[in-house]
Amino acid sequence: MAEQKIFAGPRIRRVRNALGLTQTAMAQGLGISASYLNLIERNQRPLTVQLLLKLSSVYDVEPDELQAEAGGTVSAMREVFADPLLVSELPGDQELIDLIETAPNASAAMIKLFRAYKEQAERLTDLSEMLAREGRATSLISARLPMDEVRETLERRPNYFQFIEDEADAFIQLLQPGDDLSGALKGWLRREHGIVVRTLPVSTMPNWRRRYDRHSQRLFISERLSPFDQLREVAMEACLIRMQVAIAAELKALDLGSDEARRLARFELARYAAHALMMPYQAFLTAAQRARYDIDVLRSRFGVSFEQAANRLTTLQRRGASGIPFFMLEVDNAGNRFRRAGAHGFPHGRFGGGCPKLPVHAAFAQPGQILVEAVEMPDGAAFLTFARTLEGPQGAYNERPRRTALLLGCDLEHKTEIVYSSALPALSAATPVGPACRLCERVGCLARAEPPVTRPLGLDEMVTGLSAFDFQ
Repeated sequence: MAEQKIFAGPRIRRVRNALGLTQTAMAQGLGISASYLNLIERNQRPLTVQLLLKLSSVYDVEPDELQAEAGGTVSAMREVFADPLLVSELPGDQELIDLIETAPNASAAMIKLFRAYKEQAERLTDLSEMLAREGRATSLISARLPMDEVRETLERRPNYFQFIEDEADAFIQLLQPGDDLSGALKGWLRREHGIVVRTLPVSTMPNWRRRYDRHSQRLFISERLSPFDQLREVAMEACLIRMQVAIAAELKALDLGSDEARRLARFELARYAAHALMMPYQAFLTAAQRARYDIDVLRSRFGVSFEQAANRLTTLQRRGASGIPFFMLEVDNAGNRFRRAGAHGFPHGRFGGGCPKLPVHAAFAQPGQILVEAVEMPDGAAFLTFARTLEGPQGAYNERPRRTALLLGCDLEHKTEIVYSSALPALSAATPVGPACRLCERVGCLARAEPPVTRPLGLDEMVTGLSAFDFQ
């Protein structure tokens, strides 16, 4: 195997300057010419093994220092330039290495400054949420990626779109699908637009769920999707064609700031439209109330997945015909947030959703089981929550399947209307939770992961509390 060449010119120059040597003096000590050392310092010649050993013996320079790539620093600098403020200026790896090698102190200072900026932004966000919970509006502005803008916009508003609901009802009347919505949609696409739907194997569509080929007028669906998800993909394509005016109207009302954000939001609205088509509003509301919001009953009755039925429960807010105002949170087992929505917007201020004691995190230990729990916030607000894992697209034998967990919640006052409340022990108290560790002031919490931003740390060498983040 060929040895990797070591170019460490700027580091050699820093060693020489630190020792107060000229190029001629160092070259004499190493037994090479001054011109050759000059080429090494300008990264036009690599270091040889003999030179590495000579530097170590003559100038007490550790070879590892010269051989080590600035991998950690390069990764940190990549993170700096990935920020929304700088993403358009992202340099290549070699340019980053040149910058780090040429100006290591300036690079380190830039990384420190960026980390301080990120910490400040997180604290401002936390304080903004805390003030919003107290009813004091803030106008803190930070650079956001288009996906973040879309998520925040959809999380703040009710998960209900009247124009799309009306169009979905009209589309259902036109289709008259009976018990075969999939067949009705495929027939409509072929009859009205000449589009033929085909299901393709994973080997043919390794990276796509759905792909529309405009030239051949064919809509390809991946076989790795469940039948429920395949139906949703077909419904989304049909809705993007049939409901484009209603979707455009709702998209305009969101008032997003970029074309990329609007493109992402259009996809989310198409997903909403597909659910409205698969689970017509009035029929779904009536069935939900009769079944006491039993998601397994609803998924069987409408031929949908658990996730789709749960998602639809958060949308039942038509004026004069509304259901229980549920909210929803979906995370993976690393705590990454995929989706937050609610009948009145996701309740950031009252619920938060960042507490590690919520049952949505415990659900991963019991896949497929519904975990029901009453939880209480520090201000006394109580919620009924139920959580369950979701299985993503099916992978091949050697692929790790995607698994997330979904939490639905509502005010505890609605518990008598919901079938899951029967799982609550009669005499048990609600589990004390908080909005997020950085906003929670509960003392002695065993699950605390961060100190609150509202309290100073308690630094007492004579006392050790239950948490690593004791505070005053």
